[in-house]
Amino acid sequence: MIAAIYGRPTLDNTTEHIQQLFHKLNECKVEPLIFEPFYKFITPKIQLSGTVKTFNSHSDLAGNADCLLSLGGDGTFLETLTYIRNSNIPVLGINTGRLGFLANVAKTEINSAVDALVNNKFSIEKRSLISVTAPNNLFGEVNYGLNELTVFKKDSTSMITIHTAINGEYLNSYFGDGLIIATPTGSTAYSLSCGGPLVMPGSQNFVITPIAPHNLNVRPLVISDNNVIKLKVEGRSSQYLASLDSRNEIIDSSVELTLRKADFQLLLIKLENQNFFNTIRNKLLWGLDKRN
Repeated sequence: MIAAIYGRPTLDNTTEHIQQLFHKLNECKVEPLIFEPFYKFITPKIQLSGTVKTFNSHSDLAGNADCLLSLGGDGTFLETLTYIRNSNIPVLGINTGRLGFLANVAKTEINSAVDALVNNKFSIEKRSLISVTAPNNLFGEVNYGLNELTVFKKDSTSMITIHTAINGEYLNSYFGDGLIIATPTGSTAYSLSCGGPLVMPGSQNFVITPIAPHNLNVRPLVISDNNVIKLKVEGRSSQYLASLDSRNEIIDSSVELTLRKADFQLLLIKLENQNFFNTIRNKLLWGLDKRN
């Protein structure tokens, strides 16, 4: 088995747990394929056995790994999509960050997680992606995201208006700080913090969540993901921000964004006893209210 390893060169990735992971991979005869910037970060800190191969791009990774292990939080997990793309390499997130909805394997579970991978004791959950089409190839080759597309004002000036249509039919002009179009996976992220609903993975929906709307009667809306959404922004400022997961681009009022479900999915590795309900109970601390 070949396991690609992706991580950021940050202090979240502690030497102790990185060393533990590579020791366990070596013990189980799993060959690591390490993201090169991360490899340069960890080599002075830990011991690696034998010759280690690295990757830098999607072309280095496609067809050369059986799975990918993401070391970090959910932000790190989202970045793996840039390298995996449509290669169907399944991803397992090991949480060395904070909350960890996607990276939901604890640092203390590294050994058991590797054992599960080697012994094929896991399942695959398919997560839908949102695709963005815009003039000038706005987000380049990676014009899709796992969590959401967000349009919001670029600075602290006046509110903006986002004209929104679904399948060519006018929906609303959202007047506020911005608008989020989230996938079910992204429903637990920025959309949730802005009052959006939790949506189960596989629900085949988009969630349209306004950010600080001026009209308090404007609420989040759940629609089927077989719809095509178009957004056009206007306001007093000449520039606005469009964010696709963690990637930001500047747009102006001449740009129309077209959003639809991507034609491929991300494969998420689920270990035994992991499910959406357990995750939201644990991460959102349901049932831990001291009044109960």
